[in-house]
Amino acid sequence: MQYWLFKSEPSTWSWQQQLAKAPDCEEWDGVRNYQARNFMRRMQPGDLGFFYHSQKEKAVVGVVEICCEAHPDSTTDDPRWECVDIRALRPLPRPVTLAMIKADPRLADMVLVKNSRLSVQPVRPDEWRAVLELAGENP
Repeated sequence: MQYWLFKSEPSTWSWQQQLAKAPDCEEWDGVRNYQARNFMRRMQPGDLGFFYHSQKEKAVVGVVEICCEAHPDSTTDDPRWECVDIRALRPLPRPVTLAMIKADPRLADMVLVKNSRLSVQPVRPDEWRAVLELAGENP
């Protein structure tokens, strides 16, 4: 099992919109960054991810599941761009803000802290557990 983080501006695609699609899967489309695309190519069905609201909120708000391996992004004819499909599993009991993440020494090396602009990124298992603890879940 691998863990990931998916960033979205709430004005473009919000957690509430993702949650409304459940239990169906939705393409995580429109990614135009090679590193983020390459991370999606590594994803497997059943992997889990955090849903992160960027811009003003800057917080992890929910948990998603990867539904399928990377495939061509339906929003472009350019064969370089791929996406995965994700499904909302559950909201977190409380949001975990970027400030909380930066303040926790266990998360000092998290990609979100080091490269906050990357829209799709890996999360190490120990980071996954730490964020869940901050959210009030027992990992």
